[in-house]
Amino acid sequence: MNENLILKTLRVRPFSYLILSEFFSQFAMNLFNFVLLILVFRISSSNTAVSGVVIAFTIPSLIFGVLAGVLVDRWNKKYVLLVTNILRALLIFPLYYFHQNLAVIYAVTFFVSVITQFFIPAETPIIPQLVRKELLLSANALFGMGIYVSIFLAYAMSGPFLFLLGQKNIFTALALFFLIAGFFASLIKINKIKQYSENLNNVKQLTFKEEITIVVNLIKKTKALYHALFSLTLAQILIFVLAVIGPGYAVSVLRIEVERFPILFVTPAIMGVALGAVIIGNFLHKVSKSLQTKFGLFLLGISILLLPYGSKVESREIIQFINLYLPNILIINVLHIMIFLAFVLGFATAFIFVPANTIIQEETSDELRGKVYGILNTFIGIMSLAPVILVGGLADIIGVKSVITILGISVLIIAFIRTFILDRE
Repeated sequence: MNENLILKTLRVRPFSYLILSEFFSQFAMNLFNFVLLILVFRISSSNTAVSGVVIAFTIPSLIFGVLAGVLVDRWNKKYVLLVTNILRALLIFPLYYFHQNLAVIYAVTFFVSVITQFFIPAETPIIPQLVRKELLLSANALFGMGIYVSIFLAYAMSGPFLFLLGQKNIFTALALFFLIAGFFASLIKINKIKQYSENLNNVKQLTFKEEITIVVNLIKKTKALYHALFSLTLAQILIFVLAVIGPGYAVSVLRIEVERFPILFVTPAIMGVALGAVIIGNFLHKVSKSLQTKFGLFLLGISILLLPYGSKVESREIIQFINLYLPNILIINVLHIMIFLAFVLGFATAFIFVPANTIIQEETSDELRGKVYGILNTFIGIMSLAPVILVGGLADIIGVKSVITILGISVLIIAFIRTFILDRE
């Protein structure tokens, strides 16, 4: 029965170890990024300076993304996960002493991101080596839930962790999380290692250029594959952009402290992602994965577009009328509207991440999959660089509300073009 697929997938022990490793690794990586966003905003009070953190994290994907994908496909992905987690634990140590120095923050972020370029092509591509094909959608639902829950949870906990641990000890905690992730990675046992090793020997005989040419040609001729890659790229860019303008959104639109925003925004988003992933993983195996991603894009655009306008909804007569009969604790205000939209945003994100990753895994072989994700990572870096550079300064000039409005309209236009012009199904 479909309703048992999630639990059935979780009972695959190597995959469960991967989920645990992935959660601690993603939580540590994203907590690292969000903590730095808060610290840099405190130091500089500038959205442009906050953009610098995201840029330092993004540039390595332009330089090393494709190369990392090629190399990781030649290595044992289990050991790549183990080593990259250990190295990142070591690299963040200087920030224990230099967390007030913008130059050091940017440099450490850059080098941690370099290591992460090798982590990415090993993480998701290993899934088909751990579970059977009929469990792939459920596995990606669980994996996506783990990734986005860790992202949003890290965002929510960044403020409280900074308050409780202080600006020094937070980096000790981050190193510990990376080491825990490495421990669980060491427990993973790959089921298809013999067949994979045979194919790997053939791949190693190819040059770097030949390997990339094979993958690029595969992407170009496989419609479902390049649409999936585009959807994942867009989703990741939106995460970067929203992370950059999040502090400004909290202060200028919601009129709340920066530290309060993550938990108020992230908690409902976690619930949205979780609900979306469970629905997809249990009940939508027979629904077109392309249709799921289109639905996710439209819903994502709508939720982003409405984010800056909670105050207008709050002022509507019907809302004012409802509030007259509600106790004070339940009165609808701009924060409640933002919380609802955050839930919808998380729900929409699940409908992009889960089916898109499943399409990639179904359309690629084990010896090519890492390169596909390496190209994806590079493409994300290229496509996100300009928006991330511009969005901070643009928010400082025209305001956060206007930037979010433009962002939402842009996503809706892209979803419309994808659905009604490029891909009529």
